[in-house]
Formats: sequence, C-alpha cells, structure tokens
Amino acid sequence: MKKYFITGLLIWVPLALTIWVLALIVRSMDQTLLLLPPSIQPEQVLGFYLPGLGVVLTVAVVFFTGLVTANIIGQKMVRFWESVLARIPIVKSLYYAIKQVSDTLFSHNGEAFRKVLLVRYPHAEAWAIAFQTGTPAAAVEDMLPDEYVGVFIPTAPSPVNGFFFFVRRQDVIELNMGVDDALKYIVSMGVVAPPMRAVPPAHSTLSQPFNQ
Repeated sequence: MKKYFITGLLIWVPLALTIWVLALIVRSMDQTLLLLPPSIQPEQVLGFYLPGLGVVLTVAVVFFTGLVTANIIGQKMVRFWESVLARIPIVKSLYYAIKQVSDTLFSHNGEAFRKVLLVRYPHAEAWAIAFQTGTPAAAVEDMLPDEYVGVFIPTAPSPVNGFFFFVRRQDVIELNMGVDDALKYIVSMGVVAPPMRAVPPAHSTLSQPFNQ
C-alpha cells in the first residue's frame, strides 16, 4: 500500500508543481491585457476569460519592439526615451542598474552566469555551487591583493535568492557543468544529479589554504 502511494506521489507531485508554476506565469502575463482599452479586452469581447492570451500579447509586443528598435529610427527612439528617464533621479538609477544587469545576462559576449564554480562556503570544510558573475570593478580590484572573481551563491531550493562574494580565483574550481544542469541540481537540493560530460574541465587547483 505504501509503495503504491509513494509511486503515485512521484507521478503527481512534479506534474502538479509544473502545472502550478505554468499557471502562475500565464496568469501574471495575462495581466498585460489590462493595458488594453476595456472595450477591446478579450474578456469583454468574448464574454469569458481565456487563459494564455496575455502570453500571446506579451510575446508579440516583445517581438515587435525588437523589430522596430533594430533600425536607425528605432534606436533614436530608444535614446530619446532613455534621455527622458535620465532626467528623473530615482527612476534613472533604478532603470540603468536593471539595464546593465539585463545587458550583461542576455549578452552573448558576457561572462555572467556562463561558468559554474565550486567555492568554499559557508566555512572552510564545505563546498557550494556558485555562478561566476564577472570580475571586480576597478575601485574594488585596486583594494584587493590578489586576483578575484565575483560569484553568486544561490540558495536551495530557491536559486533566485543567494549571496554575492568576491573570491580569489585560485580558490575556486570550475566545473564541467552547464548552468541549466546546475540550477536543476540546486533546486532539487542535490537529488537530481547533472549528467556526466565527456571532457573534464581544466579547473584551477587550490594552492593556498582557505582563510575564513
């Protein structure tokens, strides 16, 4: 009896959680329909709520925005809009901070979240999976005696939260693991092991002891 019950849980739990997450995303994106005039909102026209129309609208808006801003006129419009935001003190700081992060994450040339590392955390005898976010800024780098890298250590099972540290480059081990595999490993709290890769990574060795 217990065996069959656990087997049923293994089938329904991941399926239910997947449906719940997808439904949450769809409901959130459907809120974009509220930006339309009430007279042309789908719920008013159809007479009932049809899930997913907000997703279609969001994808269409994002695609159309990319299409428009890909030419010279669109780029001038973006520069004009950013110049307007630059005149608003609080909005300026918030907008450009988010823009820098998004440009770094979505850029094909950036190094942010491209490498999966092992770092010693929270003490010298423990290891944690981390993502390399880049190198220290000049003001920080000038104050550090050795070569350091910026790392983000996500928490489990919610990797959207975590800690940001600067760690000596020689004290990290680069893993031959993809970012997606590492996220699955963290979310599952080590239950879902990432697949083995054919080529081992050329990671650095720890030549000096870790100092807490």
